[in-house]
Amino acid sequence: MIMTLTSTRISPDWPCQVKPPGSFDWERSAAKWLRELIPARYASYPALIRHPVLLARHAQLQVQQEVRVARTALQTARAELPMLGLPESVIEHTIKLYAAEVMQLQHIARSVRAVSDALAGRGAGR
Repeated sequence: MIMTLTSTRISPDWPCQVKPPGSFDWERSAAKWLRELIPARYASYPALIRHPVLLARHAQLQVQQEVRVARTALQTARAELPMLGLPESVIEHTIKLYAAEVMQLQHIARSVRAVSDALAGRGAGR
């Protein structure tokens, strides 16, 4: 059996680990990717396993919280890290690390939104 897919414009934020919406088994690939974003203890909850859209919602909340934590760490690093006795070179490296992490988490948040929208039937091209 040959399966033809309609052409769907995928968001540039669409994660490469997730198959395009409408393709065979795409929801399973989405759920697998989303489970990797949440704490392991949540991944086995039956409601999250059975309802990928609920899993996506939880992943959105999780990533939003991680963005807040990384931003707080970045915003307070210059004032608080010297009090820990860290050398200036370590502090500067840590600030760069936090800045990169904020950027990465913002990208992941956009990817989670794209997958969540597709799971909820709102399209992946947003």
